[in-house]
Amino acid sequence: MLIGIVSDSHDNLREVDKAVHYLRRAGVDLLIHLGDIVSPFTLLRFLQIESRSIVVLGNNDGDVLSLREIAHKAGAVMKMGYYITEIDGLRILMMHGYGSAEHAVEVATALARSGLFDVVMYGHTHRAEVRRVGTTTVINPGEVCGCLYGVSSIALFDTTTRKAEIVKL
Repeated sequence: MLIGIVSDSHDNLREVDKAVHYLRRAGVDLLIHLGDIVSPFTLLRFLQIESRSIVVLGNNDGDVLSLREIAHKAGAVMKMGYYITEIDGLRILMMHGYGSAEHAVEVATALARSGLFDVVMYGHTHRAEVRRVGTTTVINPGEVCGCLYGVSSIALFDTTTRKAEIVKL
């Protein structure tokens, strides 16, 4: 299964449209948004990908009631804080992250070190990374918005090969 992973879109519709276009062309089977969508109209753009969707809300998501309603109508899973699930036999933790960027990295690393997860996905820092901690793959897709570091990026993860890559848009 090919998973498209995004985070920190912050209503930058120009970059969101680039991400949606790329993910549709790539044929992702599942879209995961790791928070800071911000507004309902941005979530609607991501749901145009027409794949299964999981959304973990972040610290800057605004109209949570409308976001939940849109997600529900689209059949998307929406969670606050974090979400743990199994996909293709892999135990996956998804979260946004809170506090400082350093804190988010520390929490993701600690969760990976626990050995409880095959994959830990997180956002919040706006910095893209793919790394291994023991047997766990850690993925941060960076920022779709490109507003903090000037680089709009997403990630792809193939559950069959267990390969993750960062894609600059």
